Amino acid sequence: MALLEVKELSVVYRTPFGIVNALNDVTFNIDRGESLAVVGESGSGKSTLALAVSRLLPPNARYVSGSIMFDGINILRLSSSEIKRIRGTGIFMVFQEPATSLNPVFKVKDQLMEAVRIRYEKEGNAFDESKAINEIMSVLRDVRIPDPELIIERYPHQLSGGQIQRIMIAMGLLMRPKLYIADEPTSALDVTVQAQILKLLRDLKREYGISILFITHDMAVASIIGDSIMVLYAGQLMELGPTKSVIYEPRHPYTQALLSSIPKISKDEGKLPAIGGTVPNLLNPPTGCRFHPRCPYKMDICSKVIPSLVKVDNTYVRCHLYGQ
Repeated sequence: MALLEVKELSVVYRTPFGIVNALNDVTFNIDRGESLAVVGESGSGKSTLALAVSRLLPPNARYVSGSIMFDGINILRLSSSEIKRIRGTGIFMVFQEPATSLNPVFKVKDQLMEAVRIRYEKEGNAFDESKAINEIMSVLRDVRIPDPELIIERYPHQLSGGQIQRIMIAMGLLMRPKLYIADEPTSALDVTVQAQILKLLRDLKREYGISILFITHDMAVASIIGDSIMVLYAGQLMELGPTKSVIYEPRHPYTQALLSSIPKISKDEGKLPAIGGTVPNLLNPPTGCRFHPRCPYKMDICSKVIPSLVKVDNTYVRCHLYGQ
């Protein structure tokens, strides 16, 4: 049984301007110890998916249909108090902006200690401060924090963005979750620190056996971190498959366009290819396939009928170019 099973998930937002169709009929699994990278342009529904899986959607959002099975439990049926028992020790989320992740008025030590205390309470164990400190120091070394004895006595504003993001990753490890959700955790960091964080997450996945749902807009990053890649566009799942298949044999025209827009340093190919047009307004999304206004292969049926998700070899693709 997969750790996370999302089936036919649809989510909308109620706004003063109308209903935003943020996610439509999204289906995927994440096995234990597996990492799934979700990629797409801004407005594709990536962050909504991350918040939906962790039951952190804002008040104006509504689950329209579908199910989210986490470790055999449909979390959409849980009460607020029941989902709180799963957050942290079951599902832990690292957000995009490292500077806003920690409370600025508490030292790092206090905030990491609180994470351990919460886990102890959920496990039904008495809190042992000396044991917690030893655990914190061990995990900080695991996430490659130099001089952890000094770092834990500092306030967040005294740390760099890379240090804060490592501390947030460490906090997640202290909670011992089964699923890590990382919503573009490296986008606010420079490329050197980004590479370090990605390597760190890969190493920790192997060492701790955690599953990862990694949100990114960068196909290059997705190819590094994901065992599988899911491509979202305007709230619809366009392609899903093993990373090598999606990268080297992309089926959907949108996936092909994303890959062609990655800069290549090996040779000068002139002007960088770009995807024409823009992501549609989800207050009034296109009929049929949502990518058809920008697709170079569009046919008459594309604007009239939503394509089904079909399996081609070991990849799932939503496109009228495949199947019947």
